[in-house]
Amino acid sequence: MYKLEGQHNVKKDMQKRLIKTVDYLVVGAGSAGCVLANRLSKSHSVCVIEAGKKDINRLDSWTLQMPAALTYSVADARYNWDYHTNSQPGLNNRLLHQPRGKVLGGSSSINAMVYVRGHPEDYERWEKEQGVKGWGYKNVLPYFKKAQTFDGRGESDEEKKDNKYRGRDGPLQVTSYARGTRTNELFDALEQSGLDAGYKYTHDTNGYNQEGFGPFDMTIDKKSGVRCSAATAYLHPAMNDPKRDLEVKTSTLCRRVIFEQGRAVGIECEDTTTGEVFEMRAKKEVILSLGAVGSPHLLMLSGVGDQKELQKHGIHHNVLHNPHVGANLQDHLEVYLQYLSKLPVSLYPVAAWTIRHLHKRVAVGAQWFLNGSGIGASNQFETGAFFRSDAGIKHPDVQIHFIPGCVVGQLDFLPQHGFQLHVGTLRPTSRGSITLASSNPKIAPIIDPQFLTTEKDIRDMRNAVRLSDELVQQPAFAKYKSDRFAPSHKQVSSDIARASDEEIDSWVRSSSHSAYHLSCTCAMGKVVNEEGLVTGLQGLRVVDASIMPSMTSGNLNAPTIMLAEKIADAIQGVQLPPQENAPYYVDEQWETKQR
Repeated sequence: MYKLEGQHNVKKDMQKRLIKTVDYLVVGAGSAGCVLANRLSKSHSVCVIEAGKKDINRLDSWTLQMPAALTYSVADARYNWDYHTNSQPGLNNRLLHQPRGKVLGGSSSINAMVYVRGHPEDYERWEKEQGVKGWGYKNVLPYFKKAQTFDGRGESDEEKKDNKYRGRDGPLQVTSYARGTRTNELFDALEQSGLDAGYKYTHDTNGYNQEGFGPFDMTIDKKSGVRCSAATAYLHPAMNDPKRDLEVKTSTLCRRVIFEQGRAVGIECEDTTTGEVFEMRAKKEVILSLGAVGSPHLLMLSGVGDQKELQKHGIHHNVLHNPHVGANLQDHLEVYLQYLSKLPVSLYPVAAWTIRHLHKRVAVGAQWFLNGSGIGASNQFETGAFFRSDAGIKHPDVQIHFIPGCVVGQLDFLPQHGFQLHVGTLRPTSRGSITLASSNPKIAPIIDPQFLTTEKDIRDMRNAVRLSDELVQQPAFAKYKSDRFAPSHKQVSSDIARASDEEIDSWVRSSSHSAYHLSCTCAMGKVVNEEGLVTGLQGLRVVDASIMPSMTSGNLNAPTIMLAEKIADAIQGVQLPPQENAPYYVDEQWETKQR
């Protein structure tokens, strides 16, 4: 399966100007790359290469720092690769938006800041079912805690004193909003609707019990009200430490990995400002942290992948044949259930661009700029839910992100009061791929998630829609809920509970969006080993969401930071933290009951 085919033309490589040689080259300053830069530069020379721009000290950098301004950066091509999928047969042949961070911090600088570790059973699955040793829940929990400082909002004194799940002194600032401190009353209504419908309340979806309705954690610094990206948490402190031998090169595109006799020795780069092509060399390792799109893309451009496919694009410097590179692509799919509100309590006056309410929007911005507080300091995903869509499912397979407003498409707010539930299934069975569109590194690869191409995925999404609409029919929403905005009554009959399967399936195909959780394209056990080393090569490692063997149940930023922390220790050979056998909740009646 892993066949070493040859090597690059070394003589040609040496004709490029050599800029610098360091111990470790980290390619990509996203979530994982920032962690590695911080941890490795404590005792080694490190250079981080990033195609994007700096995230601070720019006139528009406030759009990356203000939590409530998250839609700006998702739509801003200056900080975003702005990818799209190819035509998706399961979604009426639509092309879906796939923004990826192109800035220091990567996607952690433009994401929705929702901090979700996934369910403990995800990591048990990795180790037991997929054979990835050392990645069980007892192994990864210490690294989740190592990475995090939780501010304790909403915790009792007893919880603060003895908590088996939360970290207290890590770089990543994580907070949450307890009842009585939230920025909108609709968040409390969502929680209560779950209780009305017979679900449980959970005060910590990242602790003992993920299953239920409760506050969502977010990567926001409570004191400053600023987004805590991986760059803020890890990279900038290291860059500002005069004792570190760390260089960060921005606006630098990596064209390919340079190999000599089966060993990665450097990177061919291009300065996107001047157009100069040059080399960077690594004495110890080249580490790819470009994400689920970028890492397999660069591997294929470098001659690592399915050789027949690479040769179709004129890539004949065969380094390693492995057809798993770029395969196994997984992503979460979501639909937005939207309802208008009878009461004027939503984000509409401050979120939509209307002359009538412009002064309110300005006031929110001023409050945040002056003291980092108010609506601007929230990502507006303060509560949510995890639940099981049917009996026989061991742990939650549906996630709801709730927002007190209605978003048209994915970026613009409806100029009316309303609220929406982002409804998505967590463990889809559809599998896609990342493949080359060209040997030109400036041309994006083909992103093909193959959404809703299995009957199970179609059925699970349909069940999730019905169960989520049920929540809005509970007494907690009675004083708020007005007309349903999406799906429209033309798309689905007035009562979703009695709508046909065909109506719901048709709406999902025409209206669903990616949750931007691309992963698994350089999977452990198929492309890399349990420590991220590329199987069949030397001196080359991949550390990012692409090495997950399967998706975790929730947002992927927290698991990505965790795995980077874990592999950073493996790279340096430091003593691993003791395993932590913390208990976690699984409903005793999961085999026979949905709730």
